[in-house]
Amino acid sequence: MSINILVLCTGNSARSVLGEALLNKLGNGRISAYSAGSNPTGKVNPAALRLLDSKGFDTSEYRSKSWDEFTDTHAAKMDIVITVCGNAAGETCPIWPLKNGEQPVRIHMGFPDPADFGETDSIRDQAFAKVYEAQVKTFSAIIALPLESMPRETWAEALNAITVADVTL
Repeated sequence: MSINILVLCTGNSARSVLGEALLNKLGNGRISAYSAGSNPTGKVNPAALRLLDSKGFDTSEYRSKSWDEFTDTHAAKMDIVITVCGNAAGETCPIWPLKNGEQPVRIHMGFPDPADFGETDSIRDQAFAKVYEAQVKTFSAIIALPLESMPRETWAEALNAITVADVTL
């Protein structure tokens, strides 16, 4: 049983894309992660792609997309929806298609936005690296949870108990 996780941010160009990549890698087949945005920019931030490339990810399939793609009845059904920016957390999410008769568990794990940080590519790349490392720590804690054997009604409490790794840009 693969657990489907949707990582949301407003623009789906940076933090949510990093989250999708990391959860898929760390989940090692247990997790199928996706990302989307409420107001997608239409392109993945070049600094996010540089970082993922440097970490050995195949970035050819990453794209900035709308969360509307995941509301269709034919879309993958989500178990968990994670907002990684404050704007997306405060928005009214669409109604997601039910999986096994249930709505996905929705949680917020906020990370600072590295997309507009700094005046040079070098400084932006450092900001992206900091957010990436914080996401590795945070999302590793999600992966460590025995979600498959936990009652689904306990997921929100367990996920909300995870402390988001501190990162300062």
